Amino acid sequence: QVQLVESGGGLVPAGGSLRLSCAASGTIFSINRMGWYRQAPGKQRELVAAITNGIFTRYADSVKGRCTISRDNAKNTVDLQMNSLKPEDTAVYYCNLIQGGANTYWGQGTQVTVSS
Repeated sequence: QVQLVESGGGLVPAGGSLRLSCAASGTIFSINRMGWYRQAPGKQRELVAAITNGIFTRYADSVKGRCTISRDNAKNTVDLQMNSLKPEDTAVYYCNLIQGGANTYWGQGTQVTVSS
């Protein structure tokens, strides 16, 4: 089993920055993908950014140039640095880990609110 624990959400004014962190524990395979998704009220959950062990990254178009995802393979952690935040970035952000093919795990979510 895998547990994901997020931290770092909060309230920030437009233009501000936040850093989200996620720590994975349990049975972690050597090859996996970690990432961040978000879900705003009334909308579907969407990918924000993801990173593989080989540090290949993927970003949603809406956050390119404003967000940076990074990970520490030794500690099984993944961080999301978010800059120049906009009100439309307001959502619950979920940490995600995929390993062993289709085995997908989610954190409990952390609220990010950007005030205008």
